[in-house]
Amino acid sequence: MKIAILSRNAKLYSTRRLVEAAEQQGHEVKVVDVLRCYMNIAANNPMVYCKGEALEGFDAVIPRIGASVTFYGAAVLRQFEMMGVYPVNESVAITRSRDKLRSIQLLSRKGIGLPITGFANKPDDVKSVIKLVGGAPLVVKLLEGTQGIGVVLAETDKAAESVIEGFMGLKANILVQEFIKEAGGADIRCFVIGDKVVAAMKRQGAPGEFRSNLHRGGSASLVRITPEERSTAVRAAHIMGLNVAGVDILRSNHGPVVMEVNSSPGLEGIEAATEKDVAGMIIKFIAAHASHGKTRTRGKG
Repeated sequence: MKIAILSRNAKLYSTRRLVEAAEQQGHEVKVVDVLRCYMNIAANNPMVYCKGEALEGFDAVIPRIGASVTFYGAAVLRQFEMMGVYPVNESVAITRSRDKLRSIQLLSRKGIGLPITGFANKPDDVKSVIKLVGGAPLVVKLLEGTQGIGVVLAETDKAAESVIEGFMGLKANILVQEFIKEAGGADIRCFVIGDKVVAAMKRQGAPGEFRSNLHRGGSASLVRITPEERSTAVRAAHIMGLNVAGVDILRSNHGPVVMEVNSSPGLEGIEAATEKDVAGMIIKFIAAHASHGKTRTRGKG
């Protein structure tokens, strides 16, 4: 097979591992900088070009699109879909999962466990939203934040009011969520491929840090997950429409709650913690499922 990997940096661990795994399994692979791509949006012959070269003849595409380039990255991926190239994760599913508010609404509609979440637009609604999620301590999240950036823990109602009003004053869209204290600053990253959780790790926040992101100094360790956690992770990925996803779960007093569904989960932490060849599993999934034109939307949205 001929596989394209949409990645800004060929030296990143996840990109390197996917290239290695694809080549080990006998596939031809090319890393493409998504921001260097440009498109011919024609009625009968959609094409993608990069540095003057037409990108054609690919059987599958692996999008490793960073949050900061979601809009343009999804447009390039959509063009590949219109050309009939099989995407591991479709453009629609990626944009759906990147929109924190939309993803929470979709998950809640299907009965997935979630932290109580409030969303408001006007400062005069602040007290009502705080009351809605059960009062402080609570978490305030920027809708556009990633890797724990733009996530604030407010210990008191007054602090929560100040933080929310501050964000609103900057015209930033935010979510207000209940704080799951019993999780103890830890979450579980479930790595889903197809219908299975193929690997799972526990991420523990650094001392005094409620965010468990590895980018924020958190540590990762092997963890045994329950059947309920496994089922929740797979269902959450399916609801988003993702074949490959990192589903972040908190262990609460009322069962597993989903914090986020990540469409471009990193491989370094999960492979180090579990000693599993997750990159190889992704390539095997592609080899088993890829065929020309096999997308749900064919780029139609």
